[in-house]
Amino acid sequence: MPESTTSDFRSLGRVVAVIPARLASTRLPRKVLRPLLGKPLLQWVVEAAQRCPQFSEVVIAVDSDEVAALCERERWPYQRTDTALPSGTDRMHAIAQNVDADIYVNVQGDEPLLAPVHIDALLRPFLLGAHVEVATVKTPCSPENVHNPNAVKVVTANDGRALYFSRAAIPYDRDGAQPAYWKHLGLYAYRREALLRFAQLRPGTLEQAERLEQLRLLENGVSLYVEPVPFDTVGVDTEEDLLRVEALLRERGSATSLP
Repeated sequence: MPESTTSDFRSLGRVVAVIPARLASTRLPRKVLRPLLGKPLLQWVVEAAQRCPQFSEVVIAVDSDEVAALCERERWPYQRTDTALPSGTDRMHAIAQNVDADIYVNVQGDEPLLAPVHIDALLRPFLLGAHVEVATVKTPCSPENVHNPNAVKVVTANDGRALYFSRAAIPYDRDGAQPAYWKHLGLYAYRREALLRFAQLRPGTLEQAERLEQLRLLENGVSLYVEPVPFDTVGVDTEEDLLRVEALLRERGSATSLP
């Protein structure tokens, strides 16, 4: 699809970024408050989202007093969500009950390397028409991540629709054809109606097996359109990820140097 401009995205209406900031993360406890070059991880994410001109508003979905206190100190718009909500999309749905938008973007609270180029790609499929209800993005998968279960892979149809997401190496290269592997980046954009529908769907066997919430949509016949983007991000799930992001930010001097 041709490159889009800010004026093109204005035709989509009000686009709101929601950052689910769950304190009780499992693999890296309290990660949204972990220090990264002198400020909390969440602050890097919020500031990155605020630099994306496509967003009409950035709202943080919090589930703890500590994260709420950080939001108040920094004067970030936030709302409390139930700690029992199972996924970031469920938290985004809760925010949608009070914040009106045409499109809601789920910005993971552990993606400090987010850049406007990612949001351009994420929103571009919606310019195809109203039949696009949900969009996400992918980037070329590095060889070391092809068999890494923490790097989710995606395969798509010729029109960009997702066929499947998996922690396994898909497609399986039976005869050494060396297919292209694509890594899924955890950014999602929903039209309001699709987001409301997601909350009514029950997790299916595929979602439960892979622990990937996007499979809930595929299992229920909802298409996800996947747009390629050349720049990867680093989701912070482990201590090693935190150190890697810190090194990247030091190397680049500041987050503002990102593409």
